Amino acid sequence: MTAKGTFDTAGWDAKPSFDDRDGVTLGLVSMTKTFHGDLIGTSVVHLMVTSTPVEDSRAYVALERVEGTLEGRKGSFVVAHQAMSDRGEQSLTVTVVPDSGTGELTGLRGGMTITIAPDGSHSYTMDYELRAEE
Repeated sequence: MTAKGTFDTAGWDAKPSFDDRDGVTLGLVSMTKTFHGDLIGTSVVHLMVTSTPVEDSRAYVALERVEGTLEGRKGSFVVAHQAMSDRGEQSLTVTVVPDSGTGELTGLRGGMTITIAPDGSHSYTMDYELRAEE
């Protein structure tokens, strides 16, 4: 199944860097999202970010708990993010953590593609399946 829509971000809360050496910085950030479309709900994202002396080389990993309704099914789930920018060449993987689904989203598996438009707006496409409980 495929779900699509948009989301808004808010509350970018960066903590002081916890490791800053030789121009390479590690830090923690949290933020919130509000989803619209086939996924209606909110989430809190906890990111670990790194920056380097090269402006277009950086990375983040994150865990995000999403609560709401996915195509009429109410519950929550967790996704794990892994993002990399290698001198501007970007990659992003967002995967549902297996067995993190609750409520009517128990058994949720899949992944999400995030797109940022030139105007800064965010959209998602989520390919997923709901597996029967074992």
